[in-house]
Amino acid sequence: MTDTTPAPADTSTPVSTGLYIGGEARTTTDTLTVPDPGRPGEIVGHAAAATTADVDDAIAAARSAQPAWAALSAAERADAMRAALAGIAEARDEDAAILSRENGKIRMESWVDSLVFELRWNLALELADEVDATRTLSPAPGIPVTTTVAHQPLGVVTVIVPFNWPIAILGAALPHALLAGNTAIVKPPPSAPLATTRVVQRVAEQLPPGVLNVVTGRDADMSALITSPHVAKVCFTGSVGGGKKIMELASTSLTRVTLELGGNDAAVVLADAVLDDTHLDRLHAAIFDTTGQICMNAKRIHVHRSRLEEVAAGLAARLEKTVIGYGLDEGTTMGPLHSSAQQAFVTELIEEARAGGADVREFGTLPTDPALADGNFLRPAIVVDPDPALRVVTEEQFGPVIPLLPFDSDDEAVAAANDTWAGLGGSVWSADPEHARAIANRLACGYVWINDHGATRLDLRAPFGGMKQSGFGREQGIDGIRAFQDTRAVADLDPAALAEH
Repeated sequence: MTDTTPAPADTSTPVSTGLYIGGEARTTTDTLTVPDPGRPGEIVGHAAAATTADVDDAIAAARSAQPAWAALSAAERADAMRAALAGIAEARDEDAAILSRENGKIRMESWVDSLVFELRWNLALELADEVDATRTLSPAPGIPVTTTVAHQPLGVVTVIVPFNWPIAILGAALPHALLAGNTAIVKPPPSAPLATTRVVQRVAEQLPPGVLNVVTGRDADMSALITSPHVAKVCFTGSVGGGKKIMELASTSLTRVTLELGGNDAAVVLADAVLDDTHLDRLHAAIFDTTGQICMNAKRIHVHRSRLEEVAAGLAARLEKTVIGYGLDEGTTMGPLHSSAQQAFVTELIEEARAGGADVREFGTLPTDPALADGNFLRPAIVVDPDPALRVVTEEQFGPVIPLLPFDSDDEAVAAANDTWAGLGGSVWSADPEHARAIANRLACGYVWINDHGATRLDLRAPFGGMKQSGFGREQGIDGIRAFQDTRAVADLDPAALAEH
């Protein structure tokens, strides 16, 4: 069996990344300083801060390269993309160490972040034969034409990814956009741009100049990536507030958008749920992976009243083993939150729940190393039977805290699960697959797991996206490719059909 344990990497030297535009690396006089969330006094590195002129150049480069790229068949584009990914794993250990330092999450999660990008890229390429597929509409009474419906690329697309799983999330959109015949500009997150920029540049260097570009910088200087009339589409993953801002900016040029936004995912644990170690391990991971900072994590656990304490005890047994610490340290199972603002917000939710009379149970020990004293660390918590009106229930916590809410009937559980602004994902836990599926079909969200939940069990071939304020549009699979295309219908007069009229 292949050893997938990430190897140690040198993290003593600050990392520096530039821009990559039109097949050329570019430096800037101004840079973004990237702090370490576990050791805020330390600097992980510096990323180039693009000017508005740099952004315009990236758009121009992508626009110039797009016709020739689109002229290739999907199979030819797939061949070029397959070759461009060769060797992507060679720097994975170093990428993972950098991502852990700039993001805060543990090394293994950062390593998997890069691996998922590769998996998603290769799964997209398997769809090459479907990309150019057409359908034919034969003549019909009163319609003397044969019409061919095909798909065409949109043009230049911008892909904007968040800090939490930036490389993996990029893989849900970028390969699909390129395979569809578009050229792309990637905007990594300004608070954690380094590892993503490195990965994108290595791939871009192996593609024709301008097909793939990467720009980092301050949001104020990057708006043309959304508002330019030469950008056909923006694919954004991030917060609800960020999605609303993207829509507002895109409206000025009627740029199309796909938005994968926040979630308030409900896990519904039915009375007959199997709660053995395997299932409780899955539930625990679904809540607390990446210190709770995953959009599709479970954010509310609706539990049949007869199983409430069993679930609470099962999660507690796992949380008691939590090792809170620096993401690169051996044995750490939970790193810091990415920002001090998020640490303060989650702390506020926990204290508000406690003040509201909820049973708040906290676990683990904060790091005692003086070097980590000012890190964004937080003890994980479960909140048992809180008032459903508390913000720990109604808002996306995006941190290591989870409310457990009892219910007495299926109808009550479904109503509570759907009573939210969000609609990204959800899960149903039951020993009866048919019963679980019936409940799953009543949940108003884009993706539902049965007896599992979260990123580790996401089918990377299936369309993924949200409803309500969790966004719209779908990524992954052929649906994800079609999201970066439009239809073109070509009608040919049919002489025989015409003669009948």
